[in-house]
Amino acid sequence: MKRLMILERTLKNIMLNDFLLLMKSELILVIIILLLLLAKIGVKEWTNEPLLKIINLLLLLNFVAGFFFQKEGMLFDDMFMSNKLISLEKNILNLGLLLVSMIGYSWLRIHKHVTEFYILLLSTLMGMFFMISSGNLLMFYLGLELSTIPLAALVNFDLQKRQSSEAAMKLIVSSAFSSGLLLFGISLMYGTTGSVNFQIISQHLDGSPLQLFSFLLLVAGFAFKISAVPFHLWTADVYEGAPVVITAYLSVISKGAFFFAFVSVLYHVFNNMFTTWYRILLILSVLTMLVGNLFAIRQNNIKRLLAFSSIAQAGFMMIGMIGGSLAGTASVVYFILIYVFSNLGAFGVVALVSSLTGKELITDYKGFYATNPVLSWVLAITLFSLAGIPPTAGFFGKFFLLISGAGAGNYILITIAALNMVLSLYYYLVVVKAVFMDTKEEPIERLNIPALPKIAMYVCVTGTVSIGLIGWIYDYIYSLSK
Repeated sequence: MKRLMILERTLKNIMLNDFLLLMKSELILVIIILLLLLAKIGVKEWTNEPLLKIINLLLLLNFVAGFFFQKEGMLFDDMFMSNKLISLEKNILNLGLLLVSMIGYSWLRIHKHVTEFYILLLSTLMGMFFMISSGNLLMFYLGLELSTIPLAALVNFDLQKRQSSEAAMKLIVSSAFSSGLLLFGISLMYGTTGSVNFQIISQHLDGSPLQLFSFLLLVAGFAFKISAVPFHLWTADVYEGAPVVITAYLSVISKGAFFFAFVSVLYHVFNNMFTTWYRILLILSVLTMLVGNLFAIRQNNIKRLLAFSSIAQAGFMMIGMIGGSLAGTASVVYFILIYVFSNLGAFGVVALVSSLTGKELITDYKGFYATNPVLSWVLAITLFSLAGIPPTAGFFGKFFLLISGAGAGNYILITIAALNMVLSLYYYLVVVKAVFMDTKEEPIERLNIPALPKIAMYVCVTGTVSIGLIGWIYDYIYSLSK
């Protein structure tokens, strides 16, 4: 009897350890949220600057903790799963969150609701983590809603701006529509397979018309979230109306999380339907690249330009997805890592200029190099990376995406993608031309860059320049994809 009690206690300890290690990332976020709630309701009223420094320190510790105590396994009857690749994906998002927080320092230090901002931001990230680790469709949907609902409040965080409220309303309406499509697809998939568990669904796929219809609904729901054409119409208006910090978060963190989940669902659940979703992604990728690039050319607002740029980048990522499970997963994860540095570096400059001067038009950046040479070079290098110009990391990221797509043998698609890279170069160079070559009687004055945004932008430039030259990073991600 005593031995049975000892054995039972040992098993409980093992289960508790598994729970703590497998859900490490989510539990750390919960702890930070609880600390922020205590700080909000506590007797002492914190001023913004020391509070921001403490929060950024906690986010740094959260990022560092992501490298330790990694464990593979499943919880809650296979509803939640984790492995080394999922841990890496979560830590890429942790890094992006830290950089977004540091970039937004100039805007947040004068805001009235800093604590609420981070509670909402961390809640969305926790939802993304659950979505990435989901082992069935219900857990996936719960994570998706947890990541989306607080995001609408964040888009409306500039409470005094009508444009911000309009952007939040458009995000809510489009999210509700995409969620409806997903729920309808989930219910039909459950009806045809008898389960919402990913493993069981993959074993019961027979290609029936009802299954194909439910799969199309699921893809349409994902397409809304990653801003794929023709489900992209909300993107530019929401990006323009939201605070620049939230625009950066939507463009990088949110999109990256949905791509991680999309790749996982396609390869591990619907791999038997490869022929079907290959054709769908083929069409979506071409339309997304073309529309994103063509509309970006017409923009004068730099936030809208980066919004359509992010749409075009989503098209490139879908090219990598159609190549095959190993190369496709590795190329997408590798590109999103590069995208975090490149896009957040560009948004860092835009956020700083917007928060200190209120200027967001490309024409406002004329003569910017004369007064702000450091910020000008940060913007230029990160834009070159987004365009895929060597030797920046963006070139290597797009190279691996195209190599993955070429593995499927569709060289016409690769040619279209290459032509779109040339097309995208035009509107990126329009910004660079305004910064370095155009003149203006009263350019943007010399900006005083606080320490945290300066560090974040230096990190982004370093990552943009160095990641592509460090060969083992892609090899490591590829080894985790097996």
